[in-house]
Amino acid sequence: MKILISNDDGYQAPGIVALHDALREVADVEVIAPEHNNSAKSNALTLAAPLYVHRAHNGFRYVTGTPADCVHIALKGLLDYRPDLVVSGINNGANMGDDTIYSGTVGAAMEAYLFGIPAIAFSQTEKGWAHIDAAAQAARRLVERIQRERMHEQPAWLLNVNIPNLPAESLKPIKICRLGRRHAAEKVITQQSPRGETMYWIAGAGGAKDSGEGTDFHATAAGHVAVTPLQIDLTDHASLGEWREAVRRLDASD
Repeated sequence: MKILISNDDGYQAPGIVALHDALREVADVEVIAPEHNNSAKSNALTLAAPLYVHRAHNGFRYVTGTPADCVHIALKGLLDYRPDLVVSGINNGANMGDDTIYSGTVGAAMEAYLFGIPAIAFSQTEKGWAHIDAAAQAARRLVERIQRERMHEQPAWLLNVNIPNLPAESLKPIKICRLGRRHAAEKVITQQSPRGETMYWIAGAGGAKDSGEGTDFHATAAGHVAVTPLQIDLTDHASLGEWREAVRRLDASD
């Protein structure tokens, strides 16, 4: 099994190192990740500047671009093979609920999914890398199950996985969940620059708004590894008929 690994925290982040070390025990793995932290870059591609690729002392390749850039140029230029699976992470902090819209970790996995390759985004629920080795082993066990069941040979799928920062013996089994929702983000932070200009900093995400049973928030709070299958179709299918009728009325009134 051939696995491409990327992330959004950068190629030197403890999360990607731990994930690489865990997965190389069960598969042929290769790392192509951003040079620097690219959190919250979502699916952004770099179109107005060239991208450069370098190789680090440990064999990882790093790219002067976004997480999606890394996967895109890996699949369409750098690799001479098609990976069986693309994994992203392990992210330094949760990617639950609305986070998935902004997440560069999810964005890297989603880029692979758009190319028809099964993909998984792995995150720890808290920042700081506590128990990162336990999280990497949990990721490996999931990949081993996928390999054993040959799920990577099925039509492409996309999973979002959040792992509590707990010792291995304290982690509870996988729960399949839906995404929860967060409250609105906190107010932006303003500061004065040395030149007297106002600087604005995006503040932290809001707390959990929808964290009831069945959500990723609920599962991880109880110590479970939360797995959420994602899809790309943003169409509001339930309202298609309503909008068709509204347009019909507008056309009739012209």
